[in-house]
Amino acid sequence: MGAALPLGEPVPPSGALPDGVTIDPAQPFGVYLHVPFCRVRCGYCDFNTYTSGELQGARQDQYADTLLREVALARDVLTSAGGIRPASTVFFGGGTPTLLPAGDLARMLDGVREAFGLTGGAEITVEANPDTVTPAVVAELAAAGVTRLSIGMQSAVPHVLAALDRTHNPSNVATAVAAARAAGLAVSLDLIYGAPGESLEDWRRSLETTIALRPDHISAYALIVEEGTKLHRQIRRGEVPAPDDDLQADMYELADELLGAAGWEWYEISNWARDASQRSRHNLAYWQGYDWWGFGPGAHSHVAGVRFWNVKHPAAYAQRLAVGESPAAGREQPDGVARELESVLLRSRIREGLPVSEVLGTGRHAVAGLIADGLIDGAAAVHGRIVLTLRGRLLADAVVRALTP
Repeated sequence: MGAALPLGEPVPPSGALPDGVTIDPAQPFGVYLHVPFCRVRCGYCDFNTYTSGELQGARQDQYADTLLREVALARDVLTSAGGIRPASTVFFGGGTPTLLPAGDLARMLDGVREAFGLTGGAEITVEANPDTVTPAVVAELAAAGVTRLSIGMQSAVPHVLAALDRTHNPSNVATAVAAARAAGLAVSLDLIYGAPGESLEDWRRSLETTIALRPDHISAYALIVEEGTKLHRQIRRGEVPAPDDDLQADMYELADELLGAAGWEWYEISNWARDASQRSRHNLAYWQGYDWWGFGPGAHSHVAGVRFWNVKHPAAYAQRLAVGESPAAGREQPDGVARELESVLLRSRIREGLPVSEVLGTGRHAVAGLIADGLIDGAAAVHGRIVLTLRGRLLADAVVRALTP
């Protein structure tokens, strides 16, 4: 059910933004739609998701209508603030969005379109479990305006999937990719490496299988053990080994080597695309600090420098919206220093990096040492930008610490 929400200032029942907030009409606006339902809880997962036995009265068949109430509230909030903008990206995440009928996802997208509008060529992504993808489902999603399917492959190796508590049939990944392509959708495959018992050769097999499927986009994330998860408890009890940092580093280097040789280019530490047009524009908006509104229980938003987050449980979320109140649990307005630090943290992750001029005073003194240590690209730094090398991507946290003393 995810980590605890942060503390923050209370949000008025109307959801109104603080007085004096100015929305930049030229800045891109993204929409995130959280679907918090899963058939089973994966042992490593710390996301705000719920199985059928955890819903406490919340109903999946009413979820689309509930979320559309928040969309209507957001439209009123942004209209009052003078900041209605068409969405350039929409992302259905979860959980497993495709546990809902495709028609419900289509209605949610229609609600976003009616409330805010969509820019021409808007990127509209739906995350999917391979077992829930059929030709009929993707055809309905494509007809609704979805442009991209992000498939949770995780691994091609059965014992690795079992270690992650993933229940999908690995052969269904190829079936899902074929169905998405037949419907005209771009395809992203999501992978996780470093699971208990996964060898470097297991990881190579997953990468080679992924490459053979020729997706437009690939995400590969190192397994992180989150406190409170089943995996965390298993490791604490000594039932399974903790991830090996050195092995995960080898796995990352293998991914970059194989994907680069096969034609995918890294554009963010954990993401590769066939070309720039296939990058995830929605996720880039997070890393570049643009505005987005996150709808659904536990979803976070960022609008005009204000961050706010919703109550976590679907039942509490539905109860607030049923009486016309904002589901927001709290908010904050980071000051200028905090925003600059966050910009370094996020923008250093992407291929274009960030201008040296945006690094806070004393942090700039670390640049020469980072070049000498092979962590940032010297030629790029000469031209005024901080760009991570391959070694720097492996040690990105250390780079950020050096740049933000």
